[in-house]
Amino acid sequence: MRSVENALGLEVPLNAQYIRNMLMGAHLIQDHIVHFYHLSALDWVDLVSALKADAKAASDLAQKLSPWKRNSVTEFRAAQDRLKALVNSGQLGVYGSGYWGHSAMKLAPEVNLLAATHYLQALEYQREINKVVAILGSKTPHIQNLAVGGVSNPINPNSQSTLSIEKLLYVKKLIDDVGDFVENVYMVDVAAVGAFYADWTQYGAGVTNYLSVPDMPMDTKGEVFDLPGGYIPGGDISKFVPIKSFHDEMFKTSIKESIKHAWYDGDWDRHPWEEETAPKYTEFQDDGKYSWVKAPTFKGEPAQVGPLANVLCMFAAGHQPTIKYATKVLDLVSSLVGSKVGIEAMHSTIGRHAARVIRAAALYDNLKHQWQALMDNIGRGDYTTFNEPVFPKGIQQGFGFHEAPRGTLSHWIVIEDGKIKNYQAIVPSTWNAAPRNSKDAMGPYESALIGTPVADPDKPLEILRTVHSFDPCLACAVHLLDKDKNEIKKIKVL
Repeated sequence: MRSVENALGLEVPLNAQYIRNMLMGAHLIQDHIVHFYHLSALDWVDLVSALKADAKAASDLAQKLSPWKRNSVTEFRAAQDRLKALVNSGQLGVYGSGYWGHSAMKLAPEVNLLAATHYLQALEYQREINKVVAILGSKTPHIQNLAVGGVSNPINPNSQSTLSIEKLLYVKKLIDDVGDFVENVYMVDVAAVGAFYADWTQYGAGVTNYLSVPDMPMDTKGEVFDLPGGYIPGGDISKFVPIKSFHDEMFKTSIKESIKHAWYDGDWDRHPWEEETAPKYTEFQDDGKYSWVKAPTFKGEPAQVGPLANVLCMFAAGHQPTIKYATKVLDLVSSLVGSKVGIEAMHSTIGRHAARVIRAAALYDNLKHQWQALMDNIGRGDYTTFNEPVFPKGIQQGFGFHEAPRGTLSHWIVIEDGKIKNYQAIVPSTWNAAPRNSKDAMGPYESALIGTPVADPDKPLEILRTVHSFDPCLACAVHLLDKDKNEIKKIKVL
């Protein structure tokens, strides 16, 4: 969408920008809540240990850490009873493969119960913020309202069949309810886990070249953004270089992908507009090809993307909400461990979790701003949500980027006579899961695992902790097609 708009030089109406921004912000917050509680917290939290906890002691601890309204003994006992019923049933379901009792698990039973209780509550609040996506995007997942040139949401303050004031007021309520959970539960839990596992600030840094892009555009051309982005080489935030617009020359010219160690035909290092995707599987080769993932580089070097890169870039750019919440999280961790913990601790496995909640809190502030900007623009009588694209003859090249839940996402398109001639997507997990590049430099996952202690090779929990901290998605990272043009899957869109 943004890549086509970029190729055509097409502006996007303000209302469409604000609606897109709210969709993205709500989705990002939902994703971050789910990632911590439901996809990675059980790398650190022992659910079986929570069965031994004193529910009142766990509640007392929670109330000391946060004013959250649902930290009552009643809530904690109910959560513990649900866990006991599950264990007694002998059918652990999604919890069956957990490394319960592993020597790397070090939380007290009461802390495990605290996290387990909030795990269950998080199921409710991620659903609430996802309603914002459903209202604005017509459904979730796979929203239906995005179009080249804007969105398909008609605005009429008084019509129930369009985006009305009533619906927008409900969106605001959902945003506020989830903001309370992010600040008083998610942020506190991440800080507590980080404090108990403070030694994990020494592991998992890996590649410390950080790439992030600006997002939440506040104008029609993509030159003014609420959230800044840029590039930090070697983990030195004083060397931050901003990426300034949807047309940024540095971003456009600095990206290449290598297939030296990926199962594609050839051995090249190319700009996305010049790439091809020709699969050629050769079995695993220690010094050759060993991955379906290509190896992207920025300025010739591997780069880490994701919430950590995003937060460090926004921090370096002087983004005040990011600075505010980063300071709050680090101060809370410092108070729990009894010594000063600075921004440098975030170059780590546990730092990626801290960055994700900092980002979620900053996004909550931004969602409120986007909502108000939309309401103000509607109040001025502007109901426009779409500019129709025109596809000229000849060749146009474009690129679009977005700071997605897992980090920098970019799409690259070549259009010839109104038809797609070439299209490449470089998604966040392509950056982070990259094999070695043309210079044999390791990608972020590989690099981050170097030096990680593993207590039990048959139960490599420590490896999972670091890989999970990136929120991996190989289904996104790999782009594979059948070169014989056989039909893989037919989808009927109603």
